[in-house]
Amino acid sequence: MQFLMNYWWLIVALIIVFTGLVTVNQGTIAVITMFGKYRRILMPGLNFKIPILEQVYKTVSIQNRSVELEFQAVTVDQANVYFKSMLLYSVINQDEQSIKNVAFKFISEKDLMQALIRTVEGSIRAFVATKKQAEILLLRREIVEDVKQQIDKSLEDWGYHLQDLQINDITFDQVIMESMSRVVASNNLKAAAENEGQALLITKTKGAEAEGNAIKIAAEAEREAARLRGMGVALFRQEVAKGMSQAAEEMKQANLDTNVILFSMWTEAIKNFAEIGKGNVIFLDGSPEGMQDNMRQIMAMMKMKEMDRPSK
Repeated sequence: MQFLMNYWWLIVALIIVFTGLVTVNQGTIAVITMFGKYRRILMPGLNFKIPILEQVYKTVSIQNRSVELEFQAVTVDQANVYFKSMLLYSVINQDEQSIKNVAFKFISEKDLMQALIRTVEGSIRAFVATKKQAEILLLRREIVEDVKQQIDKSLEDWGYHLQDLQINDITFDQVIMESMSRVVASNNLKAAAENEGQALLITKTKGAEAEGNAIKIAAEAEREAARLRGMGVALFRQEVAKGMSQAAEEMKQANLDTNVILFSMWTEAIKNFAEIGKGNVIFLDGSPEGMQDNMRQIMAMMKMKEMDRPSK
């Protein structure tokens, strides 16, 4: 009988010991109370609590948590703005005081979520109420920074920390969206017209510059060609004059009449007229009187040139 009693008490003792073992999962912290009063926290792993006296009041998750928000705000120019955002938050740290705040500040998780969502929405609405609807789309970062600055102190008192607030979508009433689309379209058309005008101006300017350069090059080439032609004609005349002078000198030494040279030039000119004329009609006086008259004129021109030639 005594053996049975001892065996019974052993079983009871083992049951009591095993009921005092507590396993805390990774990523969570257990809050222990005794007679309803906070006593201590248990970290992840196998822990021991006083059986019957100590109770696990709540298991607090220290992992990141997220919640999606959809709400409406009104700008200073009375435009409705619709937000879709994602809120990322977590327990601020694993300190005992932070865990106590998380465990006892709110009755339930539902109350925490309601307070957190309403606080974030209120901060965004207060910020939007000071801006015009045309500015909102460009102020995503400013909205997030303002919200974090506004609610960080409250969340810290609750034992939480706002890690990130992502504003995924910002929309307006349909009428405003259509008017904004028209404004964007008109601005794009204006920019396109300005770009086309600039391109046309550049094209015409470059074309004018190219044409001016071409005209300049052509003029310089023509001037150079004219100079070379003039030099060629001058050299030709100079050589002709030298040839005629030598021929006249040789004829004088041979006691021949130098007028033969003029007559030869005259007949050569008539020959060239006939060969190169290309059908043009040229009237020449072929009578002896006409030929004598032409000869006198040529001789007179030669004498005038000799008179104009400077004496050595």
